[in-house]
Amino acid sequence: MVSVTSPATSTTTETRPSTQESTARHFWLAIIALGIGGFAIGTTEFVTMGVLPQVADGIGVTIPEAGHVISAYALGVVVGAPVIAYFGAKLPRRALLVGLMITYAVFNALSALAPNYQTLMVARFLDGLPHGGYFGVASLVAASMVAPERRGRAIALVLMGLPIANVLGVPAATWLGQTLGWRASFWVVTALAALTVVMVLAFVPDCPGNPEATGRRELQALRMPQVWFAIVAGAVGFGGMFALFSYVAPMATRVGHLPDRAVPIFLLTLGLGMVFGNWVAGRLMDWSMKTSLLGAPVALAVALLASWLLVPHGYVALPALFLVTTVGSVLALGMMLRLIDAAQHAETLGAALSHGSLNIGNALGAWLGGVTIAAGLGYRSPLVIGAVLSLAGFAVLVLAFWADRSARSAAARSAAAHSAAVSS
Repeated sequence: MVSVTSPATSTTTETRPSTQESTARHFWLAIIALGIGGFAIGTTEFVTMGVLPQVADGIGVTIPEAGHVISAYALGVVVGAPVIAYFGAKLPRRALLVGLMITYAVFNALSALAPNYQTLMVARFLDGLPHGGYFGVASLVAASMVAPERRGRAIALVLMGLPIANVLGVPAATWLGQTLGWRASFWVVTALAALTVVMVLAFVPDCPGNPEATGRRELQALRMPQVWFAIVAGAVGFGGMFALFSYVAPMATRVGHLPDRAVPIFLLTLGLGMVFGNWVAGRLMDWSMKTSLLGAPVALAVALLASWLLVPHGYVALPALFLVTTVGSVLALGMMLRLIDAAQHAETLGAALSHGSLNIGNALGAWLGGVTIAAGLGYRSPLVIGAVLSLAGFAVLVLAFWADRSARSAAARSAAAHSAAVSS
């Protein structure tokens, strides 16, 4: 008996670590593949801010007018997110990711070739269309590969491509844009998007879509009040960070009186804050999403006001800028999880809408920042606008949690009354 069972037991014991190691290796390869796509998207989204003066000079417009190019991309994200969720919820998720990144590569190439302001505006809008869908689907793939209690960390790993882009991709692409011209930055991202297609095909598991999903069912999530609370809170609150991000180059050079070569250092600092914030955010959300969400916009407002005070002193402002993107990253991940939960069965739409919401904030922050600069209030005035937006986002979140608690209490009272009526 012993001689029969021992080999089986031994084989099971010996193969289990091998299976676990193989599973872990496949998980990390998939995360890296998805993260490269995030890296490409993060680089092209944020590098425009680093080379904004060069873009303005190259197409013959003012810096505030060039800032509308950032808003055009953000609006593309907002439009693309629900459209992709509507038509793509049933599709196999790997195939959908590949299609989105091919589209991204094509429109980045169009941005690099744009001969004038109008063409660049259209190209940036079109390039924004796949953004929300990619991150939404990639986040769902990552979450499906781990236990539910670790989904915050899994999604944070996928989103890590964005902050790493700000640490490595954006400063490098900004330097390249300042050296070889801003168009070179977009050609680099085109190549990164093509690499993502290859990596996703090679390493991401072929996850099925939701077979029960329909476009109509996905859009039913838009009838839920908590979905709209989350969209508005994310858009307004995150607009605070982008009021800074959109105009960081002229803040460094025209307010801080630093040379152009200081801009990549400022962008690197913002990127490091995003990396740290993303790492912290996953753990904070797994600990307490509500507490973390309420604290993030308040901390963001404080960091933006500190930046307003310190930017005239050049490099002294870097710690405050680091804090802005740290807490901004906590807010971003929190809003994604909040929207996924609020959307319930329409998880594809919820995940995609989170990026649409944040990019409304992108457009709002860039637009309001440009308005204040054009009004003659100076290049650091967007920081004050950003603080106001962050506090407005906090107010919306407070209202959302209050409404949610009231609805749950009313439902509980109704259920209790119904139970009592049945018992009698």
